[in-house]
Amino acid sequence: MTIRTIATTPYDDQKPGTSGLRKRVTHFQQPNYVENFIQSLFDSLPGHEGQTLVIGGDGRYFNDTVIQIAIRMAAANGFGKVMVGQGGILSTPGASHIIRHYAAFGGIVLSASHNPGGPEGDFGIKYNASNGGPAPEKITNAVYERSRQITEYKVVDTPDVDLSALGVHEVAGMAVEVIDPVADYAALMETLFDFDAIADMFASGFRMRFDAMHAVTGPYAKAIIEGRLGAPEGTVINAVPLPDFGDGHPDPNLVYAKDLYDLLMGPDAPDFGAASDGDGDRNLIIGRNRFVTPSDSLALLAANAHLAPGYAKGIAGIARSMPTSAAADRVAEKLGIEMHETPTGWKFFGNLLDAGRVTICGEESAGTGSDHVREKDGLWAVLLWLNILAARKQGVDEIVREHWATYGRNYYSRHDYEEIDTAVANRLMDDLRAKLPELRETGIDGREIILADDFSYLDPVDGSTASKQGVRIGFSDGTRIVFRLSGTGTVGATLRVYIERYEPAGGAHDRDTQEALSDLIALADRIAQIKARTERDGPTVVT
Repeated sequence: MTIRTIATTPYDDQKPGTSGLRKRVTHFQQPNYVENFIQSLFDSLPGHEGQTLVIGGDGRYFNDTVIQIAIRMAAANGFGKVMVGQGGILSTPGASHIIRHYAAFGGIVLSASHNPGGPEGDFGIKYNASNGGPAPEKITNAVYERSRQITEYKVVDTPDVDLSALGVHEVAGMAVEVIDPVADYAALMETLFDFDAIADMFASGFRMRFDAMHAVTGPYAKAIIEGRLGAPEGTVINAVPLPDFGDGHPDPNLVYAKDLYDLLMGPDAPDFGAASDGDGDRNLIIGRNRFVTPSDSLALLAANAHLAPGYAKGIAGIARSMPTSAAADRVAEKLGIEMHETPTGWKFFGNLLDAGRVTICGEESAGTGSDHVREKDGLWAVLLWLNILAARKQGVDEIVREHWATYGRNYYSRHDYEEIDTAVANRLMDDLRAKLPELRETGIDGREIILADDFSYLDPVDGSTASKQGVRIGFSDGTRIVFRLSGTGTVGATLRVYIERYEPAGGAHDRDTQEALSDLIALADRIAQIKARTERDGPTVVT
């Protein structure tokens, strides 16, 4: 097979965001758009010749096409081996584990995470480094710079590789191994959790509903929850990954998983409900009559991790993204372990995990994980919850209430304003930054402001910095408002507003969250003039 060098011209919009390059499918379908980005990636990875590359994705529309392109280009660029999930399927945490388990050079993950799929939906390409985690900024910046200069790409002419069956193929001297996407991941989970205790819980009548949202965790959840743990068939629903996610939105929140929420709040609710997103790295946790916020879930998992065999010796530390509530901070303080606040984006946890500084990490956007991989892991969070339920022999609501009685409750909510005009969003944030000195000096509505800044992060491991990570306004009573533009959308801008109020142990923990935060919600709009600037009556999504 002959290596062909194809002339191309650069695109100016291939700068990866916090989770890789994400655009509409139709955008990726432009001539050479995919090829330019992959070649720019390979050109930015010295020493890849002869190495192993992992490739997989969440099964969304266009995955199959891009996987074949990536295989041909990997062969042309000198990789020695490609490992690809059967059917092109690999969850994001599953891919991270495969990279680490087989000491691969890195991996290409094809997903737009929780964004919609289908021909008119979203697509994404992300590179994970040899530690299994998202590429650091020094790599993504190099890829972007290369993408602005690229004049050619390399590819081999070869038929598509059959990804339907396990086995090894040869492409221009490069081995292509089609692997079981679930087996290695399931084996890892069995080393972390007490599968026997969880299986006994199911055998005793424990009922659960897991909504895979027609996304990548379907095969994983079927194999582990119904297969290895013995949950009744039908416990996992929407288990077949579909290119358009069954015409749904694979984001496990109370808007797009409302049916699950309604079931758990209903008269015949199962004991436990959970869901995961498009690529398997996010999670939703609901008990009978109790929704657990992602921030609370992080704190609860950290406080109870010792109940699982893989964490029986305790955890080294906790890390959370800056917008995530401070609930986990109180756990770290009580345990006497390190607590780190990082920018949003799982890549910022990588150095802390690699250095052994932290064991459990989380983000308010329904992402939680540990040092078992270098990605957030939706199914891992669900299994840890199941292990905790089996060990404590209590329901979710009772466990949550006992946690609040010990640590207090952080009333917390995120309001998303999606697909707003990018220029409007940028002006809003610029004006907020300009207001900060005045807010620090004068306060607002008689409230003393003790913190008003644009969050910057100094990595304690490698000394790198990240600036302009979100505007924080903190009040003397412990309440907090954060404003931030998200990097995960594909159209316009998404403004995220985070509102938090702490209620100490022994306080009122049963108020409705939005009611408890109503004065801060109104104040956030006044400070940033959100409704007036965006011409929106309210947020698109409230979580």
